[in-house]
Amino acid sequence: MNEKSPVLRAQNLGKEVNGPEGNLKLLQGITFDVFAGDSVAITGPSGSGKSTLLSLLAGLDVPTSGFVSLKGESFSQLSEDQRARQRGQHCGFVFQQFQLVTDLTAIENVMLPLEILGKRSARKTAQQWLDQVGLGKRQHHYPAQLSGGEQQRVALARAFAVSPSILFADEPTGSLDFANGQHVADLLFDLNKEQGTALVLVTHDPALAERCQRQFVLNEGQLSD
Repeated sequence: MNEKSPVLRAQNLGKEVNGPEGNLKLLQGITFDVFAGDSVAITGPSGSGKSTLLSLLAGLDVPTSGFVSLKGESFSQLSEDQRARQRGQHCGFVFQQFQLVTDLTAIENVMLPLEILGKRSARKTAQQWLDQVGLGKRQHHYPAQLSGGEQQRVALARAFAVSPSILFADEPTGSLDFANGQHVADLLFDLNKEQGTALVLVTHDPALAERCQRQFVLNEGQLSD
């Protein structure tokens, strides 16, 4: 697949912010490509800039220097509204804290991004994905009625339901016990392979990082493999 264009390209990314003692360089000179079906882990100590990098890659923030392209088109240089539309069409997200809407049922949470995109058969698609993550019988339960592992599986179903080109996962097993973390990780990598969705994973867990095809370490704002 690597002879094709990358799904995501980061070119010489840098991020600076104004601090009390002048400009603070959070990230500098970050360059790498992610292709369809890739799984990429970004590790590093706390405060190294992992979440900042993920925000730049996902278009939630813009770099001070360099650029991000998504599906071969400019991404980081777009307006905030344009980036939001691109994210909705091409990106999925899984967070450490699940980020489910508390007053929506499991199936309604999975339907939500599909409805925002105006997809037909949103309920049918959501049902299929809940079945795939083993929660078809829990579709009418609210998040508070589900365990942490179940909530993260709903979040996985929601992320993959829109058929994203790339999925960003920020500590997806960080708030789960070992057994639930393993189950969620297995699902994440199974879906990555089955759907051909590129995966960019930020984690402190070396065992989770080892399961990725490529691993990068972020330290003092610089990326190494």
